[in-house]
Parts: sequence; C-alpha cells; structure tokens
Amino acid sequence: MKSMEYIYSALILNSVGKPVTEDGITEILKAAGIKPDPARVKSLVASLEGVNIEEAIKSSMVAATPVAQAEPQKKEEKKEEKKEEKKEEKSEEDAVAGLGALFG
Repeated sequence: MKSMEYIYSALILNSVGKPVTEDGITEILKAAGIKPDPARVKSLVASLEGVNIEEAIKSSMVAATPVAQAEPQKKEEKKEEKKEEKKEEKSEEDAVAGLGALFG
C-alpha cells in the first residue's frame, strides 16, 4: 500500500502556497498516474487540518539534526579507542621483549 505519494502531494500543494484540499491532492495524484483512494485523501486532509506544515517540517528537522551530528563523533571515539588499544599492546610487547633481553 503506497501512502507517501499522498503526503508528497500535500507537501507540493503547501510549497506552492495552495491550500491542502481533497481536490488538490486528487488532481496531483491523477497527474502522477495514480488512481487516488477517496477515503485516504479525505483522511489525509482531515489529519492535516489546523497543522502548520512549515512549522512541522522545521521542528522535525531540528529534532533530527542532533542525531545526525552525534554519529560522526561516535566513530571518532571508536577510532581513538582502537589507537589506544594498539599502543597498549605495543607497549606490552616492548616490555616483554625488553625482559627477554635481560634474561636471554
């Protein structure tokens, strides 16, 4: 069941400054070659009634931004941990080699 097309049609209407109506969504879907389901169109229009779409988009982008920024930091931390582990392993190997030289 495809539903994103319905949402996209509402976003298109909003972006060109037109009201999100059943007729508008139906026209866009038909132009895209999709046979609109009148019940789904009506449901979408009803669910968007009173919603400021621009504000909803902005708030969802703000909520998503910290997550996107946190990912690279986690990768950097993992790289640093691996480097530290390698240094510790090398230090231990050097210590063992040094002891071997003393007793060898």
